[in-house]
Amino acid sequence: MSATSRKRSEEFLKISGQFKLGALVTESSHPVTAHLSDVAKKDIPSALKLLFEADGDVINKFREFVRSGKAEQIKETILQSLKDGGRIFFTGCGSTGRLSIQLDSVWRDFWQEQPSAQDFENRTLSVMAGGDYALIKSVEGFEDFTAFGKKQISDLGVSSKDVVFAITEGGETSFVIGTAWAGVEAGAKVYFVYNNPDDILGEHVQRSREVIQDSRIEKINLTTGPMSITGSTRMQATSIQLCVMLLILEMVVRELTGKKKTGAPLPSQFLAALEKLHSNLMSPQVLASLAKLVALEESVYRAGHKNNYFADRFSIDVLTDTTERSPTYCTPPFRKFDDTTASESWAFLFLPQDETPPAWQHLLKRQPRCVEWSESEARQLVGDDKLPRTLETLRKIGRAELMRFKIGLDGLPGRVLRRDDCAIAIMSESETDPLFLPNSFFSGQLNAAKKAGAKTAIIHFGQAPVTAAKTVFVPLPQTDFLLDGIARIAVKLVMNALSTCTMVRLGRVMGNTMIWVVPSNLKLIDRATRYISRLTGLSYELANQLLFEVIEYVEPRMKTDRAYPPVVGLAVLRAKENLTNEQAEERLNRF
Repeated sequence: MSATSRKRSEEFLKISGQFKLGALVTESSHPVTAHLSDVAKKDIPSALKLLFEADGDVINKFREFVRSGKAEQIKETILQSLKDGGRIFFTGCGSTGRLSIQLDSVWRDFWQEQPSAQDFENRTLSVMAGGDYALIKSVEGFEDFTAFGKKQISDLGVSSKDVVFAITEGGETSFVIGTAWAGVEAGAKVYFVYNNPDDILGEHVQRSREVIQDSRIEKINLTTGPMSITGSTRMQATSIQLCVMLLILEMVVRELTGKKKTGAPLPSQFLAALEKLHSNLMSPQVLASLAKLVALEESVYRAGHKNNYFADRFSIDVLTDTTERSPTYCTPPFRKFDDTTASESWAFLFLPQDETPPAWQHLLKRQPRCVEWSESEARQLVGDDKLPRTLETLRKIGRAELMRFKIGLDGLPGRVLRRDDCAIAIMSESETDPLFLPNSFFSGQLNAAKKAGAKTAIIHFGQAPVTAAKTVFVPLPQTDFLLDGIARIAVKLVMNALSTCTMVRLGRVMGNTMIWVVPSNLKLIDRATRYISRLTGLSYELANQLLFEVIEYVEPRMKTDRAYPPVVGLAVLRAKENLTNEQAEERLNRF
């Protein structure tokens, strides 16, 4: 063990008490999916059904939330804030950070289509750990520091007129807690949105206990239970948060536009539509067609080929799922168009805009907002000791760096599809007619892919199926919701199931444990340590030392986005068979 890796392990173990999260419900194994990997090997539709069964926890919690009457109270608070000139902040990191950006985008998308939007379009703001760059790739270190959350939201001028939704999957994320405290200090109305029981958080995580016990912060506890993939809070935890926040925003925009619904209360109508959607996803027809798509993506990735997604209306939704695969399953992240050393990502996303800058603006419904702190600002946050590493990170996450991910059509020359690659269009009901026009975005890209010998498919969300071949039709209940919330939820649930089942089939999950997790922050270092300890019998301390040895071995490739072996798998092989890093990697490459 090198002196460097030993020191890093010692530094982590000194503070590990703050990040040992194994007792949390979100870190436990879901009984429905306990044998998911075995089921997926034999029967893909049955594996997908298990994943959607676990999503039933989301429906149950949403039903409980509707019956609580909280949505009406929250709506009134937001309306009062907006009428007084205030704004709505959504804050998060990782999957809740992407959720925050998605909520901002959905709100702005609605108001941009209104003939008289007043100034409501610009009254929401998203605060993601690491800024908009983190949509693509989690920014190292940002999630772990309360001060970073405080600064990012303070830079946007949070004030006493505003409402802050601090959204954290587990309820323990330092960055998000920092945004909550900043909101309190500014006099804003702060809601803390989270997914673990109060008593467990209070017992094990001091920073969470302080928030939960503070009467100035209103709590929205959305605990659904374990995740379908152990610890993967991008699944049910973020799904229930999306459902609740979309309902609240729907209620707000109806009040602001005067478009009141008749009949049952809106929350009850939203619940009924959500229940119908869940029933549709469990139908044999949807399971069978989605299973074919899982098999298609599996075959493409297993053979070393690539997949291009094409989306317009649902571009933010598709991007969220696609980029979250990298930290969860150790797949190569999106590659910058001019980076010749990084591994090519298995999947990528393209929008219909000719150039990348307007494509990013179309996806976000605003100009990108990245973290661009000066050296003096960084020094005030981290001191001189950690300043060099922080400055190195800041240089990688600015707006210019985000633009190097070419998601417009100008990026296509860098990801030309060839024989046995794949192209998949993700479309809404309103986008089906252009599909049959020869020069439209969707038909043009799918036809070009076919000519090159690539495989093609369509995922269509709507009321009526299209006649195009190889289409996964996801039937949506008929609604007139202004924000089209049920469709947004459908896209998330379907894309989560597709990507998860594909990765399970590729061996990146054992049972329902993500053994290829990337330890990119302190919470994930704890998770990887626990997995190594569980699979080897080593103590937590020895497992952590081994983890940092392996991290040191693969880190040069991690930093340059080159392919590298799973750190958990490498560590387990080393411990069980007394191998060197090189020998363990060679063994893994044979699998």
